[in-house]
Amino acid sequence: MYENLVIDILKEHGISYIASIPCDKAKDLCFMLPDNFDHTCLTREEDGIGVCAGLVLAGQRPAMVIQSSGLGNSLNAIMSLTRTYDLPLPIIASWRGVQDEIIPAQVPFNAAIPKILEATGIPFTVIHTHDEFGKIGDVIDDAFLHLRPHVALVLPGAWEGAWEGAGSCRAECPPPSRVRQVTVAYERTIREPVMTRFDAIRVIARHLAEQAVVSNIGVPGKELYAAHDRPLNFYMLGSYTQASPLGLGLAEGSHRDVWVIDGDGSVLGTGILPVIGTRQPANLTIFCLDNGAFGSTGNQLTPAYRDTDIELLAIAAGFPHTAKAQTETELSAVIGKMGRGPNFVHVLLKPGNSAVKNIPLTPHEIRDRFSAAMKKSH
Repeated sequence: MYENLVIDILKEHGISYIASIPCDKAKDLCFMLPDNFDHTCLTREEDGIGVCAGLVLAGQRPAMVIQSSGLGNSLNAIMSLTRTYDLPLPIIASWRGVQDEIIPAQVPFNAAIPKILEATGIPFTVIHTHDEFGKIGDVIDDAFLHLRPHVALVLPGAWEGAWEGAGSCRAECPPPSRVRQVTVAYERTIREPVMTRFDAIRVIARHLAEQAVVSNIGVPGKELYAAHDRPLNFYMLGSYTQASPLGLGLAEGSHRDVWVIDGDGSVLGTGILPVIGTRQPANLTIFCLDNGAFGSTGNQLTPAYRDTDIELLAIAAGFPHTAKAQTETELSAVIGKMGRGPNFVHVLLKPGNSAVKNIPLTPHEIRDRFSAAMKKSH
């Protein structure tokens, strides 16, 4: 069973955590991952970039297992997060669209992947047969040695001769029961906001001790730097929607409490909330600073301004502890009462940006001092 060979290679090269979305061509491998690794099933490949970045910053060795088409929605995150901060990221991608492909929609993007990866400077290795599976180890070693992404493109022919039919994991692993009781009692009154985002960030900053903090891209990061710069702050300089995925990776990879300062546009743009609801990291808190606008790009309104209640989305996603805060006093009180999570704090704000300066740190300086601070006892 060639899947066992891949599992052994991943383990031999130090991989301890896998983030994945399955592919039919490698279905049995995908069935086996949760039994062999600490494993997160994603809803969108792009979120795996943030999750793996957080795990690396927490000192872990993650890898992604995806279908190659998922590279399409992941390229910006790879370039603006993995490449910007120079973080290792081995990706094992089942390469669709180029060998005996029967789905026409798989062809246009996947056939162009080598040229796309070459254009972006992302190293890749093609694996044609199971005899070449050892190259996956080389991909992993290269990613961690040179602090960069490296993609293993595994052609469907590499799985030929693996278990099929009655012997496959699909036949042997019936799904668990879905029986459950769902009860939701929810009533909130949303008042006219009085706080700015900078007001809320300054309240959060006053409660910081040994928590690791991830700030959303753009002005929020600059406001956190102005309010309370510290080595345990990780400032996102790009990678829209990836603050909360990165926070999940940090929480999964360490015992330290992790707070994420995210925004309404970013939270609405990611599929990470149900993933967090499934994983239930007790050391993770998401502060959704909801000003109803894309604050860093001129305050264009988001769906959360009048039509979407993001706290209710968090409840539906499986967060056991949620709260709303609409004043500085309410926010401080919510923080003071927070216990183990995952927690989701929905903070209602008015649009607007403060006149704060740019963060005078390079990506490597942010990465290195944060990683060093994460290693210290707490």
